[in-house]
Amino acid sequence: MTFRLIAAGAVRAGLRRAALPAALLVGLTGAGHAATPADATGTFLTEDGRARIRMEKCGPAEKNLCGYVVWLKVPLNDKGQPRVDFKNPDPKKQARASLGHQLILGLKPNADARYEGRIYNSEDGKSYDVTIWSEAPGELTVRGCLIAFLCKSQTWNKVSDVLPGQLTGPTNGPGGPRSDPEWLPAKAAATGSTAAPAAPKPAAKPAAAPKAAE
Repeated sequence: MTFRLIAAGAVRAGLRRAALPAALLVGLTGAGHAATPADATGTFLTEDGRARIRMEKCGPAEKNLCGYVVWLKVPLNDKGQPRVDFKNPDPKKQARASLGHQLILGLKPNADARYEGRIYNSEDGKSYDVTIWSEAPGELTVRGCLIAFLCKSQTWNKVSDVLPGQLTGPTNGPGGPRSDPEWLPAKAAATGSTAAPAAPKPAAKPAAAPKAAE
């Protein structure tokens, strides 16, 4: 889906960089204490223009970063039906709608004040290492890697308008995207469901008054 250009471009870029000394690669990945990244929340248009991703804080104390597909340029398949995540390796997720699924999987702040973790690509059903950060207002840099030296970056731009078909409801609420089970808020996880609350039942009609004796 939205991550295809990163995954494919990473192979080409990595072949050019494969000759880098191993010591240099090790030096670039030194450990350190996590710093506070710049704000990366909001709704962003992917570089290829095929999707909009809502980025939100998530996880314990909301220190992680999650992202959800809230708009697709092509939401229907060749049969005119909503696209589903049929390549997902988890059989339980293969029937879920592509629109609204979670693809940014709880990234954590790193020592470089960036978010890092995993991103899911529904086009091939695989997850990749990803680093996300903001260096300019309204922009996110998204760097995906197949392995340490096979990486590719792209820019996502923040949007404020709403397009037809875009999900605008709260995450895990009516008209909103859905978290993967492991990233559900504690209250929703306890119920075992991400579905919207059931509509209240109509009040019962009052019983008819008894007829007067003739």
